[in-house]
Amino acid sequence: MANMKQIAKVAGVSLGTVSNVLNKSAPVRENLRKRVMDAVDAVGYQPSQLARGLRLDKTNMIGMIIPDVTNPFFPAVVRGAEDVAFANGYRLILCNTDNDHSKEIVHLNELRTFLPSGLIVIPSNFSDLTAQAESYRKSGTAVVCVDRLPKGWDGDTVTADNEKGAYEATSYLLRQGHRQLAMVMGPRHLTNAQDRLAGFKRALLEKKIPIGPEYIQEASFDQHGGYAKTMLLLRMIPRPTVIFAANDMIAFGALLAFREAGLHCPEDISLIGFDNLQFAEMTSPPLSSVSQPGFQMGTKAAQILIDRVRGDDGPAKHLVLETALKIRDSVAPPGLTSAQKSPSSRRSKLSK
Repeated sequence: MANMKQIAKVAGVSLGTVSNVLNKSAPVRENLRKRVMDAVDAVGYQPSQLARGLRLDKTNMIGMIIPDVTNPFFPAVVRGAEDVAFANGYRLILCNTDNDHSKEIVHLNELRTFLPSGLIVIPSNFSDLTAQAESYRKSGTAVVCVDRLPKGWDGDTVTADNEKGAYEATSYLLRQGHRQLAMVMGPRHLTNAQDRLAGFKRALLEKKIPIGPEYIQEASFDQHGGYAKTMLLLRMIPRPTVIFAANDMIAFGALLAFREAGLHCPEDISLIGFDNLQFAEMTSPPLSSVSQPGFQMGTKAAQILIDRVRGDDGPAKHLVLETALKIRDSVAPPGLTSAQKSPSSRRSKLSK
C-alpha cells in the first residue's frame, strides 16, 4: 500500500511538504503542491481516515441512526443528510435500530470507535439516549435529534409541525361533513405521535365533536399495526365514517383491512394519512395525506451539525418545518351505506 514516504520520493520533496499538502496544515507553493498531487495519483495513495482521526481526534465521518430502514420516510431523511454531508467533505455511516433501544445503545457505543465528527439520531421506540448523546457532546462530537425527541433532550432538533399538520387534516375531514371520526395513532411515548394526537383532538374540540376513547387506537408505526387496529375500529357501533392514520404505513394497513372487510374507500369509509410517502399516490384509491418534508429535515439536520463542527457554539437550535395537506381520492363526504344501516350485516362480514 502506498504511503507518504513514497509520495515524497516520487515528487522529490520532503515528507513535511507532503504532509502539509495532504493535511492542509501549512501553505505550500503551487508548483510543489502540484508535484505532490501528481505523485499521489501516480502511486495510488489513499489516505487513512482512521489515522487522520487519531491525529485530529475526529474523522470526517458522521454517524446517523434511524429506527426503521423499511419505512420509506426515513431513507428520505437519510438522503437529505447525506447530500449535505457529502457536499461538505463528510461521509455518512448509517445504522438501523429496528426500533430496538438496546440495539440503538450498541450502535451509539460502537460509533465512538470511528471518532465521528457528528451524530444525527432519529430515536428508537422507548429511546432514552440523553446520557449517551450528552457524552458525545462533551467529547466535542455534535449531536442533532430529528423527527422524534428523546426524553429530557435539550440539544439541537429538527422536527415537522406535527400538531398543526394533524389539526389541518382533521379540520378538512370535519369540513367534509364527518362527525364519526377515529384515529389510529402511533406509540403514545413518541413525541411526534403525541403531537399528531393533540392536533386531532384540538380540531374536534373547536367544533365540539365528542369522541370516545375507544375510537383512538394506539399502534406501531407500521402496516401491521394499522391493519390490526383498523379491524377493531371497523367493529365499532357506530362504525367511523373516516379514519385518520398517524402515518402512511398505518394507512396502508388500514386499506388492507377495508378490503378484507368488503368495504370500499371512500364510498363506505374515508381514510387520511400522514407523511405523504411516494407510494401514497399509487394506492387504490390514491391516499390523502399530510406531507412532511423528510428530505429537508435531513438537510437541515446535517447543516446544523456541520456548523457545530466548524465552531458554532450558540444556543440549541430547534427547527420546526411546515407540513402541507395533500388531497387525493381517499376522502369523501360520509354517506349512509348498507353496512351502516344494518349492524348485524356488518358484524357478520367482519367476523369472517
